Amino acid sequence: MSTFTIDTATSRATPTPVPGKRVTAPSLRARKVEGKTDQPIVALTAYTMRMAQLLDEHCDLLLVGDSLGQVIYGLPSTIPVTLEMMIAHGAAVVRGSWHALVAVDMPFGSYEGSPEQAFASCSRVMKETGCAAIKLEGGEAMAPTVRFLTERGIPVVGHVGLTPRP
Repeated sequence: MSTFTIDTATSRATPTPVPGKRVTAPSLRARKVEGKTDQPIVALTAYTMRMAQLLDEHCDLLLVGDSLGQVIYGLPSTIPVTLEMMIAHGAAVVRGSWHALVAVDMPFGSYEGSPEQAFASCSRVMKETGCAAIKLEGGEAMAPTVRFLTERGIPVVGHVGLTPRP
């Protein structure tokens, strides 16, 4: 039996969650009307529970990016990042947040092989992290996979704009 308890009212390491609803994929999608989003969507990247605690109240979306390979692990690129690394960091970010939608980036090689491979990897990430959406890259070539995933209940956040980093 432990007699140690954390006073969440005064602990900066374990702040008390602000009561309220977590942002959902449908609520984010609903903010886009006729191709426009009047209220900007605030999205930042978090890799740890503490980063999530600090950023959560200011964001609509927290992304657990595969850039953690370079930022956290000092790897030369995102290519060596594994599904297990993304799951560990994704679960930590979910535990540290209570407001923002958490999306986890799918690492290279975990979804490109086939829609079935993508579903297996994405469903594992969602089950093991508690995240609300998956982020993947690939443009038009990935459209059939995105359709396959969304038809099976996996919310997908696409990468639009700049090309992925090597």
